[in-house]
Amino acid sequence: MYVCMCHAVTEAQVKKEIDAGANTPRQIARGCKAGTDCGSCVRRIQALLGEHGARPCPTARLAAKLGLADSEAEPQDGAGAPVAPPARALRAA
Repeated sequence: MYVCMCHAVTEAQVKKEIDAGANTPRQIARGCKAGTDCGSCVRRIQALLGEHGARPCPTARLAAKLGLADSEAEPQDGAGAPVAPPARALRAA
């Protein structure tokens, strides 16, 4: 069954990426391009990650919750709480 129609990626290919150590949709995308075009397959990819016991990091969970790309998420400490940016970064903004 196809997961990503844009890049003709099958469920078996996504599972292969998960077995190889992918824990986030972004890591899946790096391996097989699924989720890099229209994005309609990302929820199915997340479901497959959940079904196969992959545990995304707290930042990835926050990014998904906020609808952001992983790189746009706030940094977090080990407990999942947002980390404030350095003071100099605040002045520059």
